[in-house]
Amino acid sequence: MAKRDYYEVLGVDKGSDESTIKKAYRKQAIKFHPDKNPGDKAAEEKFKEAAEAYEILSDPQKKARYDRYGHAGVDPNAGFGGAGGAGMTMEDIFSHFGDIFGGGSGGGDPFSSFFGGGGGRARSSQGERGKNLRIKVSLTLEEIATGVKKKVKVKKHTTCSSCKGTGAKDGNSTTSCNTCGGRGAVNQVRSTMFGQMATTVTCPSCNGRGSIITNKCGTCNGESVVYKEETIELDIPAGVSEGMQITFRGKGSAGKYGGPNGDLLVVISEKEHENFERDGQSLIYDLYVNFADLALGASIEVPTLDGRVKIKIPEGTQAGKIFRLKGKGLPEVQAYGKGDLLIHVNVWTPKKLTAEERKLMEQLRDSEHFNPSPDKTSKSFLGRMRDIFS
Repeated sequence: MAKRDYYEVLGVDKGSDESTIKKAYRKQAIKFHPDKNPGDKAAEEKFKEAAEAYEILSDPQKKARYDRYGHAGVDPNAGFGGAGGAGMTMEDIFSHFGDIFGGGSGGGDPFSSFFGGGGGRARSSQGERGKNLRIKVSLTLEEIATGVKKKVKVKKHTTCSSCKGTGAKDGNSTTSCNTCGGRGAVNQVRSTMFGQMATTVTCPSCNGRGSIITNKCGTCNGESVVYKEETIELDIPAGVSEGMQITFRGKGSAGKYGGPNGDLLVVISEKEHENFERDGQSLIYDLYVNFADLALGASIEVPTLDGRVKIKIPEGTQAGKIFRLKGKGLPEVQAYGKGDLLIHVNVWTPKKLTAEERKLMEQLRDSEHFNPSPDKTSKSFLGRMRDIFS
């Protein structure tokens, strides 16, 4: 069955802001939460559907791709480092969206305190998720045209090699937490106006790990991670543009005590090019031609991202003429085809003339064919640009 539109799932308009989308998701999550609908598979599917929709629409980059390409634009196999959404498990949802409800600090179900129950979801082995990192990567147009593998140096937390991420000196200097019995979570019962409610919260003694370190690792001082510089290879797809953000899952800081790694968020920056100006997937090149070549016609060499090519300037070409070289522009991310190279013809007027050159120009100035006689049917520059892109 085809996926429903994400805006329809959350019941919001396409122009809704982040706050509206967040409130709509919270409403759906409460309505269809498994603890409120025990054994109801349909409710569970709607709960997961709402979580998937929120993950996409709450992220500006993913939302932009979804608005432009639909579900295909946020396919986790589309080369953006994974879009998430599809294939999320219930545990992923509980962990990933805990911030919406202000819970889940220890990796447990953030909804359990709201509904009472769900204690079985607390996992003593989860640890703490690593932090996301954001870096900027500058690319040339040549690199954008083909895609590129980039090695970058990033300072981040990595798993301690001495204790293998346990925080204990020999990897085994731990004992089960007496407070939670190794579960990483404890049950609490409190009285409310609706009666007694059972909740499951992170164990305050072991912070959800289920164990206590008795002899700390000397390298990381029991933290399980160390801060150092690491070289990471990034596979950046062709067609990216200025300001685009690509998420590389699990490439951020290491999680503590076996927790999952954070993500590396790479923001694209374009380097200024000596020849071309970018307009979407098209490239614009200003070609300066002397008056004689425009009047007589010529074969002129121009640069492209693939090397230099020759174009024919017909006799009588006017300044402002735009030539188009199809497919010599840039590709679109995860799409077929390329933009074009638009060559804008400009007349080059000499700034200095010799006495002989001046004499020749004076002779030509009053000649019959040198009097301007523009074609009334010719289009303006903007009109020609519209024709190029139509």
